[in-house]
Amino acid sequence: MDYTLALLFSLLQLLSVGTAAPVEVVKMKSKVKWMAEQLVVRLNKDFQVPAGLTLSPPADNLDGSSSIVMVLEGYNSLISDTLNGVSQVKFDISSLTGYLNQWRQVHCTEHRPKPLVSGPLQELQSRKEFIHTVSIEALMRVKEFLYLLLKNLDHLETC
Repeated sequence: MDYTLALLFSLLQLLSVGTAAPVEVVKMKSKVKWMAEQLVVRLNKDFQVPAGLTLSPPADNLDGSSSIVMVLEGYNSLISDTLNGVSQVKFDISSLTGYLNQWRQVHCTEHRPKPLVSGPLQELQSRKEFIHTVSIEALMRVKEFLYLLLKNLDHLETC
């Protein structure tokens, strides 16, 4: 009897620290995958990369859901509203980050410090005066980042 109570107490304690049930994690990853794939399709359809324009490495890092949100929100803020056809893309990015933020509020009890902006995002943020060039590169970086995310959905499990 004492062993059963101790086991039950341990199990309850484990569940109360904010770990999501495996089914919830699978659902979240599935929804994020679908949203990211739809966004990539829209980016491929609506925005053609100018000839000769390539992205220099490195790509942004995937370091848990908080950094994923920070990177996507950062790029979204750099995409000019005046760029033709961009409003739906910006809305889709906001929907994805909003979903991830909402999921994190419910399932992440450990709050990691806000990640530092680095890499390509930091470089683009320093060149905001070239609004259309920055917007086009931000769109390209979002697509690159989404491809990276789709290959590494397990990073979503880290808060």
